[in-house]
Amino acid sequence: MDKITALRSFAEVASTGSYTQAAEQLGISRVKVTRHIKELEDWLNVRLLHRTTRKVSLTAPGEELISQSERVLHEVAHLERIAHSHNEELIGEIRIASPIGLGQNLLYEALVPFTLQHPKVRVQLVMSDSNAQLVEEHIDVALRYTNQPDDSLIARKLMSIDSALCCSPEYIQKHGQIDALGQLKHHNCLVHVPQRSWTFIEQEQLRTIEVNGNIKANDVSVLINACIDGLGVAYLPCDLANPHIQSGKLVRLLRGTILPTMSLWAVYLSRSYQRPAVRAFIDHLAAQWQTDIKAP
Repeated sequence: MDKITALRSFAEVASTGSYTQAAEQLGISRVKVTRHIKELEDWLNVRLLHRTTRKVSLTAPGEELISQSERVLHEVAHLERIAHSHNEELIGEIRIASPIGLGQNLLYEALVPFTLQHPKVRVQLVMSDSNAQLVEEHIDVALRYTNQPDDSLIARKLMSIDSALCCSPEYIQKHGQIDALGQLKHHNCLVHVPQRSWTFIEQEQLRTIEVNGNIKANDVSVLINACIDGLGVAYLPCDLANPHIQSGKLVRLLRGTILPTMSLWAVYLSRSYQRPAVRAFIDHLAAQWQTDIKAP
């Protein structure tokens, strides 16, 4: 029995709660995962998992073993990374889920040096402004804007990004300056689906403003273009808005009003180990994105 492989199967089943999903994550058959678990239980002479037709859960001995298994697998993964760094190039495929605007801009800019440095790594981007399902879509790492990462996933914070309320100079000329939050109800607000309201901070308290307009989209780049074309007001992440504010195409509104900062996280499913290429990619992003993005 390959004990390391068996521990990997055990850790994935414990993480996903499913033999089928664990097999998909590991790229092997469900039959192999089942055999690995059986061999591990026979070797340890203890039952590790409760199995029913609906779910899989850890037994009491399984709960004791899982943390030890994860430590062993982390050490093995660390040894693999050291070996790869000294002996051979990184290889394999990384499936990355990303918001559309991030993928088209900051992520692409970060990918260029990574792929040049590691030409044998194949990168596949899955871009959508809705959260990808990591297991079902076979995602190795997903990038998400959130201040509350899903506690069922492992998350690594990459940077913080401010937001800005923006419109074009032409929109101000036509519709007048916006000096207070209450005036937003009289303006055409370009809304990112599924949002129905915008959040601000006044006197250290969150204030939510219901907004509406004649353009809604699930792609922030559409809202930016509509904003630049003078069609309305938009609540935009500064990684996308700042270049247009600095060029004069957009104007930042209500500078005295605070908009909550959003954090960008790399999230992944496995609690046990990561392939060297995936770990190297996350480390690369963390190094590239050390500086938070502030509103100008």
